[in-house]
Amino acid sequence: MGKPGRILFKLSGEMLGGAVAGGLDPARLTRLAEEIAGARGQGAEVAVVVGAGNFVRGAAMARSGIDRVTADYMGILGTVVNAMALAAVLRDTGVPARAMSAIRMEPAVESYSRDAAVEALDAGDTVILGAGTGNPYFTTDTAATLRAVEIGADLLAKGTKVDGVYDKDPAVHPDAKVYDRISYDRVLADRLQVMDATAVAMCRDNRLPVLVFGLAGRGSLVRIARGELPGTLMA
Repeated sequence: MGKPGRILFKLSGEMLGGAVAGGLDPARLTRLAEEIAGARGQGAEVAVVVGAGNFVRGAAMARSGIDRVTADYMGILGTVVNAMALAAVLRDTGVPARAMSAIRMEPAVESYSRDAAVEALDAGDTVILGAGTGNPYFTTDTAATLRAVEIGADLLAKGTKVDGVYDKDPAVHPDAKVYDRISYDRVLADRLQVMDATAVAMCRDNRLPVLVFGLAGRGSLVRIARGELPGTLMA
C-alpha cells in the first residue's frame, strides 16, 4: 500500500503507564507525543484511540467479582483519562490536539461526533478518542475500527507489545513464525489473537487495512506515516 494520508493509531493504555502498574508516566506520554508529532511531520492526519490497561481492564475486573457492565464502564473512564492526558501533552509540545469522548462528559472533555472529528482532522488537529464506543461489552479494538471507518482512515495501525501477527504465541512457542501479510479470513479461521472477531469482520467488510506493529522501539509511528510496514499487514 502507498503512503497513508489519514491514520488511526490504536494504542494500548499500557504504553502510557510506568514500570509500576497503574497510572500515567510523564516520560512515556512525552515520548508518544513526540512520535505522533513525527508522524504528522510526514504529512499524515492522525487520530488515536487509547486503551486503559494502565488503569483497569474491564474483563479482568469482571472476573474479580464486579459485574461486567460496571467493570467495562470503569475501563471506559480510564480511556478518557488517557485521552485527556495525551491531548494535553501534545498541545504542550506545540501539536494541536483535541480529546473527544464517546460519552458526554462536558465540561471535562468534548463529546465525540463524526463530523467534529473529521472537521478537526481536516483543520490539522490530532484527534484523541476516548470512551471506546461508549458501550459495555465492546473492546477498544472494535472502537478503533468503528472510528477508523467513520473518519475515512486509510489505515488502522494497532500498536502492541508484540511486533506483528504470529502463527502461535511467541511467548510460549520459540518456533512461532511472524506473518508479513495475512488475510482477514485467515485471522478469523485460525482464531489468531490479533483483534476481536467483531473488529476483524468490520475491517474486512469495509476493506480497512490493519497494520499490527510493536511499540517497543522508537520511530514506528513515523515509519508507518512514511508508508513503511514495520509489522504484519492484515488486508
